[in-house]
Amino acid sequence: MSERIVILGGGIIGLSAAFSLLKRGYHVTILEKNTCGGQASGAAAGMLAPFSEISEDPDPFFTFCLDSLRQFAGWQAEVKEVSGMDFEYSESGSLHAVYHESDLLGLESRIEWQKKFGSQAETIEGKRLQKMEPLLSEEVLAAIYSPDEAHVYAPGYAQALEKACGNMGAAIEDRLESVTVRGYHESVELEAADGRTFTGDRLVVCSGAWSGELEDTFGIRIPVFPIRGQICAYERDCADVKHIISSSQGYLVPKQNGTIVNGASEDISGFDTSVTEKGISRLVNWNHRMLPFLREREPFHTWAGLRPATQDGYPLLGALADAPHVIFATGHYRNGILLSPATGEAIADIIDGTGLAEHTQRAFLPERFT
Repeated sequence: MSERIVILGGGIIGLSAAFSLLKRGYHVTILEKNTCGGQASGAAAGMLAPFSEISEDPDPFFTFCLDSLRQFAGWQAEVKEVSGMDFEYSESGSLHAVYHESDLLGLESRIEWQKKFGSQAETIEGKRLQKMEPLLSEEVLAAIYSPDEAHVYAPGYAQALEKACGNMGAAIEDRLESVTVRGYHESVELEAADGRTFTGDRLVVCSGAWSGELEDTFGIRIPVFPIRGQICAYERDCADVKHIISSSQGYLVPKQNGTIVNGASEDISGFDTSVTEKGISRLVNWNHRMLPFLREREPFHTWAGLRPATQDGYPLLGALADAPHVIFATGHYRNGILLSPATGEAIADIIDGTGLAEHTQRAFLPERFT
C-alpha cells in the first residue's frame, strides 16, 4: 500500500510537491487554510531568471535555481497535459540593464562566472540594444542578454497545478481557516478549525510565510518571516516590449494578455497585504526611467503578496533529523515559482529515499538555525 502524505500548505511549493508525489504513486492530501495559490504564488510576476537575479558567485542556492530552470519547460508541459489547462509560458529571454560605465565591469564578471554553468549570456550595447528593445530608455548604457530566461503567468500556473493534482487523485481541502499539528512521532495527525482530522504517514510542511508558527510544535527555530511584495501592471496596447527587463531596482515582464507587470517594491509589514502609495510610487519612478513611454500611462492594477524570507536567504528543505517523516519545504522567498519543479522533485526524492545532493542538503537543512 502506498504511503499517505499530508501536505500542509497549498501554495505553488505545496502543489508542486503534491504533483511530483502523485506521479510516483503516493496518496496525497493537501491542507490549505485559505485558497490554493493565493499568497506569494498568486502575486508573483512569474520570472524564471536565476542568471539575472543572482549576481554573486555561485553557491548551492544558485545551482538549485539553475537546475529548476532547466526542468521547467518539460515540467510545465506535463502540468498542462495532466490538467487539461493552458497557461502562458514564454521563453522570452531577459535584459538586465545598467546606466553607468562603472557598472559594466560588474556585468562582465557576472557573465564570466555564469558561462561556467552553461549561460549563453552576452553584453549588448548601443544600436544592437535599441534594436532588441526599441522602447528602452536611451539612458541605458548596456544590458546582459540572457536568452535562457523565461516567465510564466503565475495565477494560471497555480490553477493548472491544482487541477492536475486533483485529476491525479489528490484530496484538496482548502478554506480550513487554521490547521494544527496534533501529532507527528509515529504517524501524523492534523486538525482543522472545524474539528476535522487528517492523518498520514508523512507530513510535508509548505506553509510559506506562516511557517514560523510551527516552532513550538517541532521544537526548532524556523526564522521564516513575511516580506510584502507590491506589484503593479500596465495595459501594453501592443507596445513592442519583447523581453523581461530588469535592473538592481526592479523588473518589467511583458505578458501575452497585453499587460506589463512591474515589480517589486518590498518591505516588512507583518502579514499586511495592503498596497501603499509609497510602494507603488517607487515602482513608477523606476519604470518611468527604464521605459519612458510608461510616463503617459497609469497602472490599471496594483496588488501585493507575502514572500516567505529566511534569515540566510536559503529555503528550508529536508527531513527533520529527529522526525524523518516530517519534511520541510518552505522559505523560498521570491523564487517559489522558479524553484517549484526542483523542489517538488526533491521532496519526492527524499520520500523515495534517494535524498538531496550532499552540498544542497547541508545548505538547506531545516534545523540549521537551532
